[in-house]
Amino acid sequence: MANQYLSQTQSQRQTQVMAPQLRQSLAMLQVPVLELQALIAKELEQNPTLDENPLEKEQVEIEPDINTEDTANDTEEMDLTADYEKLTRLDTEWKDYLNEDGPKAPRSSDVQTKHDFFMESLTAEKSLQEHLMDQLGLQKIEPLHRQLAEMIIGCIDEDGFIKTDLQDLADVTGTTAEEFEGILFLVQGFEPVGVGARDLRECLLIQLERFGRVGTPEYEIVDKYLNELGARHYKEVAQKVGIDMDELRDIAESIATLDPKPGSQYAGTTSTYILPEVHVSIDEDGEYAIQLNEDQIPSLRISRNYRRLMEDPNTPKETKRYVVDKIKAGEFLINSIKQRQDTIRQITTEIVRVQGEFFEHGLSHLRPLTMSEVADKIGKHETTVSRAVANKYMTTPRGTYEMKYFFTPGIRTEGGDDISNKMVKDAIQKLVDAEPNNKPLSDNAMMKRLGEQGIKVARRTIAKYREELNILPSHLRKTI
Repeated sequence: MANQYLSQTQSQRQTQVMAPQLRQSLAMLQVPVLELQALIAKELEQNPTLDENPLEKEQVEIEPDINTEDTANDTEEMDLTADYEKLTRLDTEWKDYLNEDGPKAPRSSDVQTKHDFFMESLTAEKSLQEHLMDQLGLQKIEPLHRQLAEMIIGCIDEDGFIKTDLQDLADVTGTTAEEFEGILFLVQGFEPVGVGARDLRECLLIQLERFGRVGTPEYEIVDKYLNELGARHYKEVAQKVGIDMDELRDIAESIATLDPKPGSQYAGTTSTYILPEVHVSIDEDGEYAIQLNEDQIPSLRISRNYRRLMEDPNTPKETKRYVVDKIKAGEFLINSIKQRQDTIRQITTEIVRVQGEFFEHGLSHLRPLTMSEVADKIGKHETTVSRAVANKYMTTPRGTYEMKYFFTPGIRTEGGDDISNKMVKDAIQKLVDAEPNNKPLSDNAMMKRLGEQGIKVARRTIAKYREELNILPSHLRKTI
């Protein structure tokens, strides 16, 4: 066996490390306005030189009163003074930016009341597990059985199903699968109806039992022929159950009203509230006007207290150095917010220029547009555009849309025009909505129908878009 020993070696390699300020700038660009508020609040806590106070109408430039005799030979002190003189101009620049669209007045009591109501209404609903635990708390059962029930509830997924094998739970706890079976039966009696099932068949049977439909042809079909019904083998199912096609049609419609995912109503328990970043409207001249939602972004400035501290000749150099570093961080923060708003405004301007006909006529006039095209137009990198539109919404004369909705690849028609894939999907959806229930259109038939409309699309493209729209193949769309 070779001898083992420890040794030290040195090596050089190049790595890319993202500076903290750059990460902060990217975060400012990517988050929606509500999260931006939280980031700014965090920076205000960490940087004592920043103030959220409203900017005054007149800003007086401050010239630091530095004793020339004491600092003539002190290079570090001169550097601090130069930095400070440069940074004190920050408020005026930021004020000019905020007032691009007019003075930013404090919120009126009416607006403040609405804002407070909006923020206070952000509530979290109970999860499925919490809802089931509440019901378990009302049951008078032994402590051991309560523990087993808690284990079962913990294994139920967001759709309301339990995928864990009861024997596995029994092996872990030293009990029997039969004992777990009895506790599972108890949980299956909780709300929502159908919760705790091990598969779709059991889920639907629990609902039929609760609704008093045991012993009906409907119960028999779910219990024995659910797969055949799902495969649209209607004649076979009707013959086995001994009913005619009209009765089977009524039963199939009744089964379709049952809930295949009883736990889904509790999924995503935290409601998502949309606060648009941009408002696009039509002005008096009939032109599109763009206004960013800047009322939700705090106004920032450098604290006057730290200005006076910098002007005091008795302030130690270490303190001044600390203050200058914090002011620089504040400057970067404010510039990051300004750059964020400028980028969003530029992107929105380009979206409005390209998609103007969509705002006027609707989806049939949505034009192809890529982030790369917008990036080239505004002189930014494509990833910058991607971050800037992520999770952000804009209100338009046609409603509120996610900004990335307007970015869609295109398809060339026979007439040489470019149309968006969203328009093609909309055309496919309309064809399916209008097709006869007993004779649905195949992908080839839809391809021909679209061709008659001047939209030349391959059959495989039809199939791809149909799947993205969650539309079943024609043989599975056929009804009785």
